[in-house]
Formats: sequence, C-alpha cells, structure tokens
Amino acid sequence: MAAALKVIVAGAGVLGLTSALALARAGARVVLTDPAQLGDSASGVAAGMLAPVFEAALDPLAAPHFDLLLAARDLWPELAESTGVALDRTGAMAVGSGERLERLVTALAALGARGERLTPEAAAARAPGVAPTEAGGLFTGEDWRIDPDQALTALAEAAAEAGVEIRRAPLHPQEACDWRLLATGADRVPGGLAPELARLEPIKGHILRAPGVRYQGAVVRGEGIYLTPGAGGLVIGASMERGAHDRAVDPAQVERLAQAGRALFPALAGAELAAGVGVRAASADGLPLVGFSRTAGVMMAAGARRNGWLLAPLVAQIVTALVFGADPGPYAARMAPERLEPGGGAF
Repeated sequence: MAAALKVIVAGAGVLGLTSALALARAGARVVLTDPAQLGDSASGVAAGMLAPVFEAALDPLAAPHFDLLLAARDLWPELAESTGVALDRTGAMAVGSGERLERLVTALAALGARGERLTPEAAAARAPGVAPTEAGGLFTGEDWRIDPDQALTALAEAAAEAGVEIRRAPLHPQEACDWRLLATGADRVPGGLAPELARLEPIKGHILRAPGVRYQGAVVRGEGIYLTPGAGGLVIGASMERGAHDRAVDPAQVERLAQAGRALFPALAGAELAAGVGVRAASADGLPLVGFSRTAGVMMAAGARRNGWLLAPLVAQIVTALVFGADPGPYAARMAPERLEPGGGAF
C-alpha cells in the first residue's frame, strides 16, 4: 500500500483550516502550522459574511465573479453540517436613500439576483434597533453569515478529528513533505517559497465590537458601514486601508466607524466599543491565488481580499483536487496564480 501524501499547510486562517480538513478527509497526512493563536488573523478579525449577492452588487471587483461566489456559498451547508459550524441564514438588508436602494435593485437585476424592497415597517422588523429611514430597505435571503470565533474553533476541532497535526509554530521550509500549501494571507513566507505572493497587496482593516449591545436580525449594509450580530456583541465594520500592513489601532478609523455605527444603530450611543485590526491580502482582480507556484512542491491559497470566509470551501475543494491529480472544476482557472503573470490575463 502506497504511503499517504504528506502536505504541510502554513496558516491556520479559514483558507488553511478548510484546506487542511479537506486534504485529511481525502486521505492525505496533513500538518497545519501557524505560530499565532487561533483567531489571531484576518479570519478572526472579520464579520464572517457569506455574501455573494451584496458583495457582487457593491464591489466592482466581485461583480464579474458572482457565479463563482454563489458556487462557494452553496458548499457551506455541507461543510457546516459536517464540522459543527453554526450557519446563520437570517439574510442581509441594505439601507440608505431611495436612490441608493434603486441603484442596488438595478445592480442585482444585472447579476440575475433579486432583492425584496421593504417598507420602513418591514425593514424595522428585519433589523430591530436600526434607525428607520423613509426608503425602507432592500433584503436578500441569499447572503448568510457565520461567527468567526465559533467557526474557527469548530473547523480546528474537525481538522484534529480528521487526523490533522496542528502545530503552533512557524513553517520549517526544510521539513520533508510532498507539498507545501501556503495559506498565509498577507504574511510573507520565509525563504521566498512562492514568489507569486509578492503580487498580493496588504489591506488593513478595522472592525468594532460592542460587547454590551445585543442585536438579533439581518446583516445591515449602510453607506460605507455594516452591522452584524456577533456572539460577543454587535459588530461594526469595516475600514479598508490599502497598502497598510501594521496592526496598530488608528483612532481616526475607530471614530469614523463609531460615528457611522451610532447613526445607524442608536443604541450604540454611550456603549463601550472594542477595536480589532486585521490585515488581508488582495490580488489585482480580487480573487485569491489558488494553485501551483513556480517553486516545485509549493502551492498557494492566499489573497481572498474581503471574501475569505465565503470562498474557503471552494478553495479547499480546488486545492484537494490539485494535490491528488483530479479535475479541480470549472472555477480553478479563474483563481490560478499564473493569471497574474504578464500575459496571464489579469494584467
């Protein structure tokens, strides 16, 4: 009987965890290594939105990939059921001026998606405590969410149960293995194992949590701000600071988010807010690098920008197929690292 393939996965964010789990379940011997505490990553400093509809409607980089985002989201129910991740299908609602909501209706129609226009009363029922507007809201039940802390813990436990060896240590480039999978996000990997990662841009982001403010309702998307429920209180996000790689809290960003949050959710007035900072990695076209590096024996799963949680099960599926020499499916080419090379399609 042939020995199992050994894969070392660097990075215990959501892309690393889901890939390690899928590889182990497919029969690989997997080591998952990360020096940081679980959750001390961009995956932990996140709202956990699985939001193909509003991401594609609001983000020009995401719009061309709506079909891919939907396919990724559709893999989540099976993953959640098999790992104990709590999947919240309450939905999401955009608010703002009537003009903004009509623009979003048009954007959704162009995608082939639908949203439900809500009266102010219906919007208030979907999002209790959110400041009422004359325009009401635009709701979709197709955008879901998870709680990052709960989900990371559940995925780590499922990976360990599947036989993944989890080490709180940095990657050792000389350790023998068949494949190294770099799921390190914006962090540079020692030894320059994957030169393609240099094409990723860091994006610093702040989110706020209000531990004393409970909210049970739809995700709310306002102008430049969102609100989501959270196990530790209401979550307010998020900033996107291109090119910044530090994790220092910026009081100006915190104040901007706090003011916008209080305007959208009046119960935040006087509430204690805790700031979190994460650094994401982003490619030129907004999709991650998933596939083979030019470096022999090295693969990548990094650079998911705002959609790491959404894309994770699809990324894991593609990585596992490539490791075992199977068909990676119809979306692999769009995330293949060579697309960003000169003449590769994105430039």
